[in-house]
Amino acid sequence: MAATASTATPAGRWWSSPDGLRLHARDYPGAEGSAKLPVIAIHGLTRNSRDFESVAPYIAASGRRVLALDVRGRGLSDRDPQPMRYLPPTYAGDVLALMAQLGIAQAVFLGTSMGGLITMAIAVSKPKMIAGAILNDVGPEVGKAGLMRIAGYAGQPGPAIDSWDDAADYSRRTNAIAFPDRPQEFWDAFARRCFREDAAGKPVLDYDPDISAPIRAAGPKALTPNLWPFFNRLARHAPTLLVRGETSDILDSAIAEKMRRKARTMAYAEVPGVGHAPMLDEPEAKAAILEFLARVP
Repeated sequence: MAATASTATPAGRWWSSPDGLRLHARDYPGAEGSAKLPVIAIHGLTRNSRDFESVAPYIAASGRRVLALDVRGRGLSDRDPQPMRYLPPTYAGDVLALMAQLGIAQAVFLGTSMGGLITMAIAVSKPKMIAGAILNDVGPEVGKAGLMRIAGYAGQPGPAIDSWDDAADYSRRTNAIAFPDRPQEFWDAFARRCFREDAAGKPVLDYDPDISAPIRAAGPKALTPNLWPFFNRLARHAPTLLVRGETSDILDSAIAEKMRRKARTMAYAEVPGVGHAPMLDEPEAKAAILEFLARVP
């Protein structure tokens, strides 16, 4: 199914979490046509709604409204004064609050990394609210090498960032393993998704450093979650697409193959030459997502 990118400008959408935080999403209107369920797009651990700025337009052009979330502690959403609440069950409650406040009874979920874990959590608590799920480079087990790599920089003091050139260099150092041989303009754009300007005009990472507090508190246990019951519930209940980066160190090939054995009807796409996690604007990912969305309400 072909879809050209929508030119619609997203609106800022605000909602209240169950514990009183003010949260933000980018709301992309779907192209005119027959009514379709919206897509709720949820980013990874240290990212924000801008991760979907090249994805949401082509999904919107296919006729679906897209709500790209800033999970609490990221982007324009409030930071949590109690960092130990930075956990998937809390995030899942925030998503359900958004759906309730906007009158959305059911949606298709698109979750990158942590966003996929949040989707699995919702599949356990409110399975009927998920009409379909796209998991981007995440599964019920997580590769230890990848988690240790992310834990090495998430929430940790980094080098001084004094300019957007510095921000692009930092982005390359921490993510070149996933996106080798990318040109400078790729990293310039990548930095603009991950950083914002502070009051002094300097780029700063656009998330609360304390998002890693629960990971630090859990210690080694944080590296070995077992979410197979969550995944099994999701795959049994709703059509599912798994997108994997060919060289991913978070979703390694063994875990992906086990997921495919457990969920025989799950659609699958692999993005060549990419690690954790595909940006989803790659041709292989885009084609798989549009084909999948054409088959769900």
